[in-house]
Parts: sequence; structure tokens; C-alpha cells
Amino acid sequence: MHASTWNVARAYTGSETRAIDQRAINEFSIPGIRLMHRAGRAAFDALRSRWPDARSVSVVCGSGNNAGDGYVIAGLARDAGFGVQLIQVADPAKLTGDALQAFRFAECRLGSIERSTEDWRIGGDVVVDALLGTGAKGEVRPNFQLAIDRINASAKPVLAVDVPSGVNADSGGLLAANPVRADLTVTFVAAKLGLLTGPGVDYAGEIAGADLGVPARAYGSAGIRVLDGRDLPQLKRRRNSHKGDFGRLLIVGGDSDMGGAVLLAGEAALRVGAGLVNVATRAVHRAALLARRPELMVRGAETPTDIEALAEHADAIAVGPGLGTESWGSGLLEFCATAGKPLVVDADGLNVLARADALRSLPRGAIVTPHPGEAGRLLGKDAAWVQSHRPQAAAALSEHGAVVVLKGAGTLIGAQGKLASICLAGNPGMATAGSGDVLTGIAGALLARGLAPLAAAELGVWLHARAGDEAQESCPAALMASDIAAALRLTA
Repeated sequence: MHASTWNVARAYTGSETRAIDQRAINEFSIPGIRLMHRAGRAAFDALRSRWPDARSVSVVCGSGNNAGDGYVIAGLARDAGFGVQLIQVADPAKLTGDALQAFRFAECRLGSIERSTEDWRIGGDVVVDALLGTGAKGEVRPNFQLAIDRINASAKPVLAVDVPSGVNADSGGLLAANPVRADLTVTFVAAKLGLLTGPGVDYAGEIAGADLGVPARAYGSAGIRVLDGRDLPQLKRRRNSHKGDFGRLLIVGGDSDMGGAVLLAGEAALRVGAGLVNVATRAVHRAALLARRPELMVRGAETPTDIEALAEHADAIAVGPGLGTESWGSGLLEFCATAGKPLVVDADGLNVLARADALRSLPRGAIVTPHPGEAGRLLGKDAAWVQSHRPQAAAALSEHGAVVVLKGAGTLIGAQGKLASICLAGNPGMATAGSGDVLTGIAGALLARGLAPLAAAELGVWLHARAGDEAQESCPAALMASDIAAALRLTA
């Protein structure tokens, strides 16, 4: 998704990170000003490493602890012989606590601190954004927006302190129309969820992290898992086995002119080891699908009656790719949802559910895999709202028992009304027609092979993302969904 110099195991909201800070201070007796100095040192060291030829720095400070980190950076830069321009946007008279101590640390080294005016300009080789931190909520105030605009207009390299100003640390949503566009974000104590998912990922640049020496016990059970494949189920075949041991999947979809969607899902299911894959689709597609992939078993289906026997013998059902939203597709979806089998619903299956407000009618444990537009329709919102509230959306969609895969940059998995995990693998090339159909086939195959819904969703997302990254290496210009399916593998 983007470069990172931090091995991220869990992701945290801004409020969770602030709670960890407080435990470090209150329970482990680490003074807040010491944490602030460690943060400033980590950011300044990262700046010098990234831009070794820089000899001057402009530090733009707001208020609160984020500004405090900026003051420390400014003081350290002056001690190192840098030219320092320190621009104070908020009123320094309102500073208190650790931020005030840090302000005095900078003031005694710089002598003067520039207050922002209508005509100030960036003068340093590198700009440090210390305007807004993890606690920023709501619309950005005009004087802060002006500072953000000046930073972006400077065309200078930008280091963001903890989170780029204008990005919501909890969700990755945007608090400003055009947040600070950082080249490097140095984030402290914990990886912020808002840097890893949603629109915020386009503003963070490279991400580096520093735990500031906070003890592991201060983190408790907060945060969500970052999927990396190492702690996901391993599916191995015994030497004495046959195809019936690896599950029978039924894929339903492919209305007129949309047969390619079920073909992609079927190919993906075979690639991840489903023993038998049946595809129920419009009869007109049957010859083309068998010509392309003879390993699939393809049944022409015009009514739910045509797939009753297939559903009875299936270990799992995946419905939705190319399904359409007319009576043919809605009738097949209704049948699949009541067949009593582990279920994946995607694509037009989700649109049919949204139209009927029927998400809660799915059996518990059904996996749904919406993109932001589909998620918005299910929630009665638009895609823009979902993108600004991705964690909230994924959690809300899972409240009625579904396991939710909210696709996009930083794919989120929700279960039982809360977030379970996030996947950072994958790349923008995967935003291509049919990519979601490949994921549907993967998740369906894993259900058919006996994995529980959450495990199937997490492993499916990881395998899909990893295949996309491996496919991009050989297809850097543009990916096709079939490239992703071809790159699928279960082994590490």
C-alpha cells in the first residue's frame, strides 16, 4: 500500500494511543515531557536520515502535545547547527503542561518564534508539520487551514509529526479538503489506524514509527491485528487424500453478459484448493466457461429449482459475482441465503440485499465483501461517508452477525459489531474489474474447506492481497483480475 519502516503488528485509534500514553505516564512513571523529548528526537533523527543534505528546517506548530513535539524538534535542530524557522499558529499563551515546557525549550535556543500572519512563507529545506495531532476532530479552523495550504504550496519536503494535519487519526477520514501531504510521517507509540486505511493513506507518505520506550504492558489488549499471514490458518494436504476432502463450493452468478465474474471466482476457488467447484449461471455462458476452465463444473440455471441439488451437496455457497439485480438474481440469492450452508455474498448480491434492506436476514457468520459504494448502500449512506468512517462502517455492518470485509486501501474485517483486523498488503493496481470476484472465490473455497467465517475472511483477504502484490511485480503497468488469480498460492 505504501512504504513503511515500521513492522506493524497492531493498529490503534488515536484515542487508544493517548490512553497508552497516559498509562505509561501514570502506571510506569515515565514523565510526559520525557516522552515528548523522545518523540522529538525520533522525528529529528528520521528527518536527518531521510534528507541528509538539509541544513535548515521550518517547524509549523499548532497547540497541544503535537506542537510540543514540534518545539522539541526545533530546539534539537538548532543544537545541531540547523537554521530554524519556528512558526507558531496558535496562541502560545494558551499552552500548558508538557507542551509549555517544550515551548520554553525551543524559545531559549531560538530567541524568537515567528507568529503566523497572512504573508508568512516557508523558508527551510524541510517542513515539519506539527499543527494537529491525534486528538483533532471536526472541521479545521481557518488559521490552521491557511497554514496547511502554505505547507502544501511550499513544494518543500514535508515531515508530519504523528499524523498529517487534516487527517483523522481514528478513521483515515479527512478533516480538511486538502490535508498536509507528507513525504514522511513519523508516528509515535502505536501505528494509527488513520494512517493505514481510508483517504488518509494518500497523505501519509512513507511511515516510520517509534515506540518511545513505552513498555509492552502499557498497550494491554487495545488495537486490532494487522494481518501478515504468519498467524493465519495453515491448510495442508495429507498424502493420503482425495478431492472430496477439500470441500465442494457452489458459485452462483453470471447473469446475461456477465459470465466472466463467475469464471474469475471459480478459477480463484480452484487455485486455493477447493476440491470441487460448481458454477451455476445463465446457460448461455456454459460453453465459454468450460472452454476457458474445464476444471469447473458448470450448470445452466434459470430458477432456484435448478440449483437445489447442487446446494444440498455443497459445503459452502458464494453468490453475487455478475448476479445482476433483476428477478433472476434476486431469486437465486434468496434461495442461497436460506440454504443453510456457509455463505459468501458479494457484488450484485449486496446490491440486492441493500435494495430490500435485508442484510440482517443473512445467516449468522455469512461473509459479505463490499466495496465502499456497496457498503454505503447497505448502510443507507454514500460512498464518501463510508470512506470517511471506514472503521465505523465495517463495525456497523457486522452488528447483525455477518463477517464484513470492507475492501479498499487498508481492507478492514469486522465481526460481532467491532473491528477484528486490517490488511496492509495489496496495491492500487488491484482496483480493477473482477478483483472482487477473485476474493469471493477465495473466501468461498476456504469456507468449503472447513474454516470458520472469520478465519476464512482474514486468510482470504491476506491471500488475495499477497497475490496482487506478487502479480504486480510481473505486471507493473496494469493488473487484470486474472493475473491476481494466477498468482494465488497457499504456501508461504
